[in-house]
Amino acid sequence: MIASLIIATPLGAVLVRTEDEQIFGLSWIAGRKRMHGSAMRANSPGLKAAQGWLDDYFAGTFRPVDFAVRAEGSDFQRRVWQAIAEIPRGQTATYGDIARAIRSAPRAVGGACGANPIAVAVPCHRVLAAGGRIGGYSGGAGLDTKRALLGHEGITVSPRGGRAASSQEGSNP
Repeated sequence: MIASLIIATPLGAVLVRTEDEQIFGLSWIAGRKRMHGSAMRANSPGLKAAQGWLDDYFAGTFRPVDFAVRAEGSDFQRRVWQAIAEIPRGQTATYGDIARAIRSAPRAVGGACGANPIAVAVPCHRVLAAGGRIGGYSGGAGLDTKRALLGHEGITVSPRGGRAASSQEGSNP
């Protein structure tokens, strides 16, 4: 059975969707007026685990994802998302870093980032463009949300490119 929950965060609401206690969707819902699909239900242990993790994350308690995730996508997309999931909090990687790690192209990695169905927990916001430029972000309020997530994790990105603060070049994706 599919269960869903809308969770308020400091950066806007997210919709969490689960089936068989596996989270298959965690997406920003900025601007959506209506929800389609199943009724909003919060009695799922998977949803409760995701809510607890998000609450902790936004309260500044950073811990590994401790709920089951089922990211649906192509084999290539899942390889990219796995590499992104391995970027530690407080660090970043570039699209090129990930492309080299999985033997692909940066533009293809960017496309997979944009299709990421598990926002925040699969931290595509930690992926930057070449030279430390901010790159893109398709969730929430776009680049404002990406900057806010990075800032929340202690990472500052210069408006002209180049990373500052806690990030490290070539982190281990």
